[in-house]
Amino acid sequence: MNVSDAVKARRTIRGYLPDPIPDDVIHEIFEIARHAPSNSNTQPWHFAVVSGNARDRLQAAIFDEINAGTKPYPTFPSGGVGLHGIYKERRRACGFGYYATMGIDRQDMAARNRLLLKNWEFFGAPHVGFLSMPETMHRANAVDLGIFLQTVMLLMTERGISSCPQGALGSYPGPVKAIADIPEGNAILCGLSFGYADEGAQINEVRMSREPLDTIASFTS
Repeated sequence: MNVSDAVKARRTIRGYLPDPIPDDVIHEIFEIARHAPSNSNTQPWHFAVVSGNARDRLQAAIFDEINAGTKPYPTFPSGGVGLHGIYKERRRACGFGYYATMGIDRQDMAARNRLLLKNWEFFGAPHVGFLSMPETMHRANAVDLGIFLQTVMLLMTERGISSCPQGALGSYPGPVKAIADIPEGNAILCGLSFGYADEGAQINEVRMSREPLDTIASFTS
């Protein structure tokens, strides 16, 4: 698979098989991904992978907070903050696309909330990772993390591994820092659930559109 094929083949998957990915394959992916570029070669990223029993304990610990009524407390603002106009419309269309695929009425808030909670079940994926950087860093450094994350996802796609990048996984950092190996002083920007796709899962039937080229790019000569 070349890079062009990987970019077009990659899509967000929210239904997984329980089969774990071999450790050597996971290590290979990050061994290659560490070559991603960054501003002034600062390499501000850290990616903590949680699997097996630790993954199950983490899910339970996050739900302990949710069930206790704890509101999300991310270090960095969520991706929905500051959205207006077409950007907010696209975000809404994304959510409604998943509701429609799952047969959920827009007015059924209980069903919508149950779907939301699947974020912290890692959508059933056997592995979850948390991408962090020093808490003192800002937006420009987050660009580097985005470059690193895309590199990881494309390497996964090349190997037949599916993934789901999730801003929601930065919402409850307490349990994550208690269980995952997050460097001291780092803050979680987002997470990535990953594993082998369950091709028969209803939630994976949804397809998201992309804007035409002249909407997202301009060329001046």
